[in-house]
Formats: sequence, C-alpha cells, structure tokens
Amino acid sequence: MAPLLCSGLDSAANCHMVSVIIPTYNRSGLVGEAIASVLAQQDAKFEVIVVDDGSTDDTVATLGSFAGAIRRLWQPHGGVSSARNTGILAAGGEWLAFLDSDDLWLPRKLWLQLEFLRKHPEFKMCQTEEIWVRNGHKLNPKKYHQKPRGYCFPQLLERCLISPSAVVIHREIFEAVGLFDESLPACEDYDLWLRIGYRHPIGLIDEALTIKRGGHIDQLSSAIPALDRYRIQALAKLLRKEPLTPGQQELTLQTLREKCRIYSSGCRKRGRVEDADSISQLFESWQDNEDQSLTSEMPEVASGSTNERQC
Repeated sequence: MAPLLCSGLDSAANCHMVSVIIPTYNRSGLVGEAIASVLAQQDAKFEVIVVDDGSTDDTVATLGSFAGAIRRLWQPHGGVSSARNTGILAAGGEWLAFLDSDDLWLPRKLWLQLEFLRKHPEFKMCQTEEIWVRNGHKLNPKKYHQKPRGYCFPQLLERCLISPSAVVIHREIFEAVGLFDESLPACEDYDLWLRIGYRHPIGLIDEALTIKRGGHIDQLSSAIPALDRYRIQALAKLLRKEPLTPGQQELTLQTLREKCRIYSSGCRKRGRVEDADSISQLFESWQDNEDQSLTSEMPEVASGSTNERQC
C-alpha cells in the first residue's frame, strides 16, 4: 500500500501527534461519552476523527455538539473495518489510536502510552489493561484473557487478546501489514493482530486505562453468528498470504486444525453435516499435504457459532 503520509498538516512536528479514530454506527446515546473521554485526555497532543458509518439515528446531532473539537467524516454504511480504514487514511498523526463508540478512556491513557513508547522505542505498538463492564456491572476477566507482552504470536493465535480501544499503533505498522480486512464481517481485529503479531513485539501498560462496555445488542459478537468461521478464515489467509517462518507456519496450522475440529463438531451437533464435512475435509487435506495448506481456499460455511468467546 502507498505510504500513509502525515497529510493535511502544515508542520512536520504534527507528525508526533496521535490520531484518535472513533468509528460509529447508530450509537448516538454512547458516542458522545466516548468522544468526551478522549477530549479529557491529559498532556497529549491529538486529533479526534469520528467516522459516521451511515448512521440513521441522532448521531449527526450528537457529533454536531462537538463541532470544532473533532473531525467528522461520513460514509455510506460499510461496517466497522471500512470505517476504521477511512479514519486511518484521513489521519495526520504519527501514532494512531482507536476507540469503539461504546467504550471509554481514563484521562491519562494516551499520555502513559506515549511515555511508554518513548522509553521503549523497540515497540511500535502497545495496549493498556482494561476495565470490563457489562450492562452496568463490572466483570473480572478470566485468566485466559490475560494480555500478553513482547513477541506473543502463539498466544494471539489461540484467541483475540488485544482490544482496538486499548491500542496505540505507529502508522508504519499499517504500511507494512495493511489495513483492516473489510471482507470479514467479524474477527477483523483478530486478523489484524495476527498480521502484526508475527512481525512485531507488543507492549503492555499494566494499568486499566480503557473501559470496555458490553451487553448491548448491536455488538458484533452478539449480532453476528458463527464467529469461529471468521477466525478460521483469518488463519487460512495468514497461511496463504504471509511469509511466516516454518515455526510460525506449524503453530498456525496446529491452531487452524483445532479450530476446524471444534467448528466441525459443533456443526454436526446442529445437524449441519455438509458444513461439518467440508471443514473436516479441509484440514484432513492439510494433514496429507502441507504445501496445499498454504494455498487452499476456505469453503463457505453456514451460520451457527460453536464458540462463545468474543473476538
């Protein structure tokens, strides 16, 4: 992809700014709180780009109340990946941060991340710990949700352990790995973290500075069935398209086979024998011929999740 230059800004010094990208779709009651939490950031230079993904509610009026403090971009409804990518391409900062329109930041979030990145130049990306809230009640993450640090590709294969709302990423990362995959209706973040994680270490701030709010019906993990099929597609694409080391290929293939097995088993329990057979045949062919595993296309599979973990 073409270099993501610090376009739209007069001074090269502005390239040290953080571009905060907030995608939103029909969340007029929440997006204002998200924006306010960004504007309350202390001791950090940033711009706020809100991408209205074709909202049909009162989002326009909500965003209008922040006129002069944010950049509002509108596009026809294309999904969260499309909205994030629109923000990335419009961003002027050297560093990029994302905030889902139902999440919040604590006031020192950006400053602490920028300080970490200044002191640890070997990292081009870092995230913070999170406070999880569902339907107004605080939740404690499970042990297997523990966020990784450093080179953590094996952990990222197993499950999505990075939250878009918690990260700050150098724009060079996107130049190297590409943008969010707009063909994936879900698990687009899992796909991106894999493409980043096999190349780069990931820093972690051991402080909960991001509030992740859940429980509303429009969340992707609630609204889109069969999330596992998109994880499978992301893994297959990684094997087909990325220059993984032999060790990374083997780890990815092991994870893909296990997820195919789980998904196939779930399909059989639900009477979707054809879907189960197509997945079973797929990873059996990989077992017989690993060269084919790097080029085979994923079959289309029907809806019906067998795994309740959020992407």
